Amino acid sequence: MKKIAYLGLGIMGRGMAGNLLKAGYEVTVWNRTPERCAPLVAQGAKQAGTPADAVAGAEVVMVCLSDDNSVEDLVFGSGNLLANVRQGQIVVDMTTCHPDTTRKEAAAYAEKGVEFLDAPVFGSKNEAANGGLWIVVGGKKELFEQVKPILEVLSETTHYMGGTAMGTSMKLVGNLVVASQLEALGEAMTLATKAGLNPEDVLGVLHVTDFKSPIFDGVGQALINRDFSTHFALKLMLKDAHLIARFAQDLNVPIPASAATREVIKAAVNKGWGELNASAFIQQLEELAGVQVKKQ
Repeated sequence: MKKIAYLGLGIMGRGMAGNLLKAGYEVTVWNRTPERCAPLVAQGAKQAGTPADAVAGAEVVMVCLSDDNSVEDLVFGSGNLLANVRQGQIVVDMTTCHPDTTRKEAAAYAEKGVEFLDAPVFGSKNEAANGGLWIVVGGKKELFEQVKPILEVLSETTHYMGGTAMGTSMKLVGNLVVASQLEALGEAMTLATKAGLNPEDVLGVLHVTDFKSPIFDGVGQALINRDFSTHFALKLMLKDAHLIARFAQDLNVPIPASAATREVIKAAVNKGWGELNASAFIQQLEELAGVQVKKQ
């Protein structure tokens, strides 16, 4: 399989499509905002004017969009993707969405003889650009094995999680952990700062202890530098927090700590920080504590 259509060129999609090109795949790209295609066209991609044009000659169709509404519109609405895919093609949806959306997609594609995998990713801008994502996949095991060489171009590791929607389910479980770690880091650094501890010294301890985390390392240093440049937008973290809350509600699972974190994220988005990096919500914790932090 060498011909790929890539639909959706946000921060993540641009990086993934670029790595597919570097690996020698023939990639046709489409995005609602056409100018985002230009850097990839310069790397050798073909640009399609519509989703129908993009998938016309593709063996694999890869989709990476911002939310469930975007998927609904592309597949069932104005994008008309469902009407234009054909029997024998494989669709791989890498969007973080609710498992119900995934199941709806899978059922619709199956009626047309189109194979489907849900394959959302962990990681952000740098991992997408460098082929270092972690991909969790739901769908047929044999289909996963067939598509795995493509996914390996984009990732450090790939993980088969089970049948349809198990990839999207795992993504929400993982994002619950990410949000909780950011909340924990924010509370800890705010408390440490108000207590008069040197933030660099605090990070030094967090880096070596048995509760160390790559998130603490990367986000912690960016927090000290007051660098909230966007790798994963706070508004998308809020979207994911809403999805996690709905998912937990569907299964009657209490998630009290995540519920509290979601309220902090809401408040931060309401401050106008939604376009900043997800870590920007830590500023809300600082404000609540009356802590003013200057760039080190």
